[in-house]
Amino acid sequence: MFTPGVSTPGFYVGIEGGGNWLLNNNNYNMDIGYAAGGVVGYDFVGPRLELEGVFRSNNGRGTANFGNVFSNVSGRIEQLAVMANLLYDFAPGATITPYVGAGAGIAFADQSINGCSLCSTQFAYQGIVGLGWNVDRNFRVNLDGRYYGTTSPGAYQNNNITAMLGMTVKFGQPEAAAPAPAPAAVAPPSFMVFFDWDRSNLSEQALGTIKQAANAYKTKGNARVTATGHTDTSGAEAYNMALSLRRANTVKDALVREGVPATAIAVVGRGEAGLLVKTGDNVREPQNRRVEIVIQ
Repeated sequence: MFTPGVSTPGFYVGIEGGGNWLLNNNNYNMDIGYAAGGVVGYDFVGPRLELEGVFRSNNGRGTANFGNVFSNVSGRIEQLAVMANLLYDFAPGATITPYVGAGAGIAFADQSINGCSLCSTQFAYQGIVGLGWNVDRNFRVNLDGRYYGTTSPGAYQNNNITAMLGMTVKFGQPEAAAPAPAPAAVAPPSFMVFFDWDRSNLSEQALGTIKQAANAYKTKGNARVTATGHTDTSGAEAYNMALSLRRANTVKDALVREGVPATAIAVVGRGEAGLLVKTGDNVREPQNRRVEIVIQ
């Protein structure tokens, strides 16, 4: 995938073609013709330097002089130009980039619509204005208009307007970097303290778990501790809500005795909500009578 704003230097080759308007000259009335060619170049990211070859052909009609005898004739004027072009992309990293350019080179052209083929060697020049579409890092489509002319003392000279559509392929472009994998979610340290039925006092095992939680807090440094109390489904719901909060506060007090600041501890009572083991109503399930300690 092409990333807007990113462009790298590299060599490219391309093909191009379009319509050519050979402006009337030497009493000829020329039809719209065609232009076709190819380029090889180097993109400096902004400036581009390329070597271009383009063949142009236009049919026409006019008056020709055959030994002081003027006759109406029909024929074709063909031109082959080899040009060195210097171009500039105004937004090389954008998806659409405008560009301008100029070129100079050598042209081989017919002197008339009934003369020899490509026998006149002339100096050629052109100016270019266009838009480029960067399809991706490698492929680009160009659409431009250009003025192209030839000149040579004593030879037939011509002026052209050419509309050109082209495609280039750039070599040696780096592959788009694969997105970095998302970091794996790390669960905050958590501990479970379990209680007897309808009790909020701590067993020796529970005190050992609380000590581990306090040590984890001290290792982590600046952290928040949440103690969330739960009950099983036996007993009244309102009673269980109060019991779960008593259990959470009991754990908080034990954490404070182990060196955890009281201001770092939040207590929550959830009663019968958030069962660790799903049961029906009025079921005494030991794993549901608990406080969960989360350090984050």
